[in-house]
Amino acid sequence: MTYRGRFAPSPTGHLHFGSLVAAVGSWLCARHAGGQWLVRVENIDPPREMPGSAESILAALPAFGLAADAPALFQSSRLAAYDDAFEQLKAAGLAFPCWCSRNDLAGGLHLDGHCLAPPNPQRPPAWRLRVPDQEIRFEDALQGPQVQNLRTSAGDFVIRRVEGLYAYQLACVVDDAFQGITQVVRGNDLLDSTARQIHLQRCLGLPTPDYLHLPLALDGSGRKLSKSGQAHPVDPTQPLPALRRVLDFLELPVHARARTPAELLDHALAHFDPTFLPHCSERIAA
Repeated sequence: MTYRGRFAPSPTGHLHFGSLVAAVGSWLCARHAGGQWLVRVENIDPPREMPGSAESILAALPAFGLAADAPALFQSSRLAAYDDAFEQLKAAGLAFPCWCSRNDLAGGLHLDGHCLAPPNPQRPPAWRLRVPDQEIRFEDALQGPQVQNLRTSAGDFVIRRVEGLYAYQLACVVDDAFQGITQVVRGNDLLDSTARQIHLQRCLGLPTPDYLHLPLALDGSGRKLSKSGQAHPVDPTQPLPALRRVLDFLELPVHARARTPAELLDHALAHFDPTFLPHCSERIAA
C-alpha cells in the first residue's frame, strides 16, 4: 500500500510555528516512506475562521519547500459525505438527538445513551454518538502504547452541533478515509481525539490509519504556542529562520550553509528516521 500522509490546518489564523512543525513533520514522514503528502483545509466551522487565512496558509507552504502532491481538499466541499456518514450512524441506532444543556449535564460527560432533557420543538438538537463502556487501544508511533476508556473520558460525544455543523471528529474520520491516509502525523494536542476517531472508524466500517503525534510546541511559560503571544505567523518571505527552528525542534540536522528551503529539507530528509524524533509529549520552542 502506498503511504499517504496529510497536513490538515484549520483556517483560524495564519501559519504559525506549531502548525509548521506539523507540516514539516508530516512531509518528512511521507517523503521518507516514498509516499504522497496531501493538504486538507479543515474549514467546517465558519464562526472560527479568519477571512483569508486558508489562502494565506496554502500560499505559505510552498515558500517553506512543502509542495503537496494534489490540490488541497476543502472540507466545505465535503458536506454530502458527512451527511451520508451521519445517516449511516443514525440508521444503525448509534446516534441520538440531544437537547441537554450544560446544566443538565452538571458540567460532566453525557453517559446515558439518550437525551436527558425533553425534546424542544423550538430549537434543533445536537446529535451525539452512543459510546459503549470499552477501552480503545492503539500504538502511537512516537508516544507509544495508548489506552482510553471512551465512556469515562469522552462520554456520548457530539457529532453534529445544534447549528447543523459537523464536529471535527466525524469530518476528520470521513476525510482521512476518502483521501486514503495511511498515517496521521499531527501535534500531540490531538492525541486525545484519536480514540474517538478510531471508534467512529469502526462504527462506519472505515480503515484505521497509523498515528504519530509530534511533541506539542510550548512557549517559555509552558503554554501551547498557538494560544500564546509568541505564536505570531511565520514569515514566508523569510522562510529559512523558521524552518531551521522547526528542524531543531524536531532534533533533526540543520544544514548551516543551506540557502533555500529545499536544501534544508533535503539535508534533513537524508538523515531522517521517524523513530529518532523526540519521544516526548511537549517541548519548549527555542
